Amino acid sequence: MKFQQSAKLQSGLHPINIAPMINIIFLLLIFLAAISPLTYQPGISVKIPKAVTSDVIKEKNLVITITGEDVIYFNNALVTTQELKIALKAADIEELSILIKADRRSSMGRIVDVWDLCRILGIERINIATNQGS
Repeated sequence: MKFQQSAKLQSGLHPINIAPMINIIFLLLIFLAAISPLTYQPGISVKIPKAVTSDVIKEKNLVITITGEDVIYFNNALVTTQELKIALKAADIEELSILIKADRRSSMGRIVDVWDLCRILGIERINIATNQGS
């Protein structure tokens, strides 16, 4: 068997093989498409209703969130109405006000229950979160 003794460089343009580059791009697209639904947004999803007469509150607030399923959260922690009562009693309410962030699908009865609970505990500065609308 006879081997070639010297390798000659061929002159001219050589085509670039782009198949590996296309494979890498497709793998990246598949990876990003698979990962994007798995990203988790922390927080409680609440769709706040719009109000024409809303004002901006600049003071510090304790936040009570009521979801569309009438679940209550106090400062992003799931609570029952009894636990909320205990937490509000323990909080320093004289310096702070309460902000109720209620989903527009939540029942009015649950909002009134939380409002009444705050009033029974002697809290006078209670606000309801809204978006400015026209």
